Amino acid sequence: MPPRIVFMGTPDFAAAILGAVIASRSADVAGVYCQPDRPCGRGHKCAPPPVKALAQQHGLPVFQPLTFKDPEAVAALAALSPDILLVAAYGLILPQAVLDIPRLGPWNVHASLLPRHRGAAPIERAILAGETQTGVTIMRMERGLDTGPMFLAREIPIGPDETSGSLRDRLAGLGGVMAVEAVEHIAQGRVSTTPQDNALATYAPKITKDDAMIRWDEPAAQIHNRIRAMSPRPGAFFVLELPDANRRIRLQTLPGTFTHIMTPPTPPGCIQGLSHDMLSIACADGIYSIASLKPEGKNWMDAASFARGYLNKLTPGSAPGCISGQTG
Repeated sequence: MPPRIVFMGTPDFAAAILGAVIASRSADVAGVYCQPDRPCGRGHKCAPPPVKALAQQHGLPVFQPLTFKDPEAVAALAALSPDILLVAAYGLILPQAVLDIPRLGPWNVHASLLPRHRGAAPIERAILAGETQTGVTIMRMERGLDTGPMFLAREIPIGPDETSGSLRDRLAGLGGVMAVEAVEHIAQGRVSTTPQDNALATYAPKITKDDAMIRWDEPAAQIHNRIRAMSPRPGAFFVLELPDANRRIRLQTLPGTFTHIMTPPTPPGCIQGLSHDMLSIACADGIYSIASLKPEGKNWMDAASFARGYLNKLTPGSAPGCISGQTG
């Protein structure tokens, strides 16, 4: 008889893992937990989390408590009699009363090679740090933040131009395969865990607006890492003071290219001009070139169109001045 599991997760990453478990038929999914529906988009319409939408497609019961501080929420979970609690990017801290419910334990699918990048944003933080490898770890949950003993861990490379979006998709696919394997092993009692080395632990706090802000006085490679880490969400940005317009504009950008050659030497933040239809901006040790920009409240546009519309018909080789004001 397959084990009864309760799945807890909220975003696309978690939905991919739940989908793999459902497709494998390796477990009886007794219930699915996710965070409450929240306003989304310009119209602020209430949108269901991806995990809820997937669960409803498969006719699975969905629960969306705000917290587990209410004893009734804990009792509702216990009434499902799960053998295994499988958690992936749920977004809520689980109290010990919840962790004690499943007969075969609570298990978490985490998108890093623990003990590195414990916390809420392991994918973005790995790219922001310029790391070339990451992976997925499945661990037995305890009260600490991603501190539990590890069961399975698999490594994958991070490409030099990879964004958090593409890396998240690959990690979700890997996590789904590993989750199915873990459920089968746990149900059969074939589990051997390894304690984490706390001395090697690093933390991955939530991404903030400050993390997404491009700093042109940083090295080009770090700027590239920042833009990759923030793509597609929340989006890396900088603020440009438009020449002869007496106004500032917030610009989101996608990853571009960079070179360590800068002729002539230019202060960081100065626009060099258009080169091969890319907007070239000086940074600490070279030039960062951007192909696409999105002015706040506008659609995405290519660099040449942006230059024509916002920089007084900028022509290749011209330099209208330096960017000022690096806050949003």
